[in-house]
Amino acid sequence: MKIGGIDIGTTGSKLTVYDELGNFLGREYVEYEISRNTGEHEIDGNVIFDGVKEVIKKTAAKIGNIDVIGITSFGETFVMLDKYDNILLPSMLYTDGRGIEEAKTFDEKQVIDIAGVKPNSMYSLPKIMWVKKNKPEIYEKADKILLFEDFIVYMLTGNAVIDRSLAARTMGLDIKTLDWSRELFDFAGVDISKMSKVVKSGNIAGKIKPDMAKELGLLDTVIVNGCHDQVASAVGAGAFSSGEAVDGMGTVECVTPVFDTIPKNKELYDNSYCVVPYVEEGKYVCYAFSFTGGAAAKWYRDNFAKDISYKELDSKVDDKVGEILCLPHFAGAATPYMDAGSKAAFLGVTLETKKEDLYKAILEGVAYETLINLKELEKSKIAPKKLYATGGGANSRVWLQIKADIMGLPITPIDAPEVGALGTIMLAGVSVGAFSNLNEAKSVMVKEKDTIYPNSEKHNEYMKQFAKYEKIYKAVRPIME
Repeated sequence: MKIGGIDIGTTGSKLTVYDELGNFLGREYVEYEISRNTGEHEIDGNVIFDGVKEVIKKTAAKIGNIDVIGITSFGETFVMLDKYDNILLPSMLYTDGRGIEEAKTFDEKQVIDIAGVKPNSMYSLPKIMWVKKNKPEIYEKADKILLFEDFIVYMLTGNAVIDRSLAARTMGLDIKTLDWSRELFDFAGVDISKMSKVVKSGNIAGKIKPDMAKELGLLDTVIVNGCHDQVASAVGAGAFSSGEAVDGMGTVECVTPVFDTIPKNKELYDNSYCVVPYVEEGKYVCYAFSFTGGAAAKWYRDNFAKDISYKELDSKVDDKVGEILCLPHFAGAATPYMDAGSKAAFLGVTLETKKEDLYKAILEGVAYETLINLKELEKSKIAPKKLYATGGGANSRVWLQIKADIMGLPITPIDAPEVGALGTIMLAGVSVGAFSNLNEAKSVMVKEKDTIYPNSEKHNEYMKQFAKYEKIYKAVRPIME
């Protein structure tokens, strides 16, 4: 059986295919452009759909029919379709400034209690309100409002269904009932009937439409709802139990811990953490992230070490605890600050400082920033005991050892180039009976590399530096005004 996973991102879409024995069969990728004007960050839904069709056609041409395809996507951004399935306007990305005033109108406590998030313009619902207020003719023509997972599912099958984890990124899902919140949609003045039906992750949406199958070179392919891309990475890493978390070491650093109960303390939401229904019933995840993980390392390489590989850079990192501290806010600060105006800073640089010392400081700074988040989450009894590492940064044993030593946790890197696609494939495989459950899928599909364990002596040394690091943001932020 050929099982595919489509991962729809903001800059490109990819399709990865495995069989039910865990053998890799193929991968295709296509890039597309984002439009960024002053305050307006948009993407064309037609471009994304064309990209998805392209990766399917290329893959099918090489390996033949794909029996089942799961669909996973980035969050928040929506498409408005008229009754003829025409796209009515460009899609606003989460970084788009529109919806700020609309988000302020919500009752914060009510949104937190129902949706598990603090009101923010990044989510879909305030932006839909903005469209209704500023482009009422577009809103009235809209027959369907779809995020990109359910948009692609709908275009392929004719069925408008969205999984719970992606629906949670709208700010309109009741995370207790696992369905749309009538209270929040009524307050927003948004017609809930325009939204897709909410289903569990791994739901069989239907078979591909005959015209689509013919165009793409497929037969009776089954299309399956995947999930939000960060959830897909957690699935692809095999993190299903409380106390486990995934550290996505990509351009953005994102830690996704798994836990059992919905936290009640307001501080969690004040710090911009969210609660997202997970693929396992009765379990949840949240996202603790930094805008620059791998991006910070790339910034260093591009500016100070052109034509040098990361492996070579790692070879120059010594085994000592670094004396230079780096606040890695190269693109602003994410959780727990959510401060777009924050800037990066290096402290402790002297005439003896070598350029490789700055590189090491960046690696350590990203790890310190992760520890800041873990300590905040611990206040809500979300305390991972083990991390799985994914993404390009997980190929660096030097960085993994630094992280293990700073956080005092074992870290197991996952041996898969596209962990999000792998998680989608696992969900799709379970849905059609290729695997009896996700744990069986994990035993077949997830390959772990050797676990990196923390050095307790080094951890104690790092904690002395971390005590200084915790003070940097508040100390330097006023200077950046």
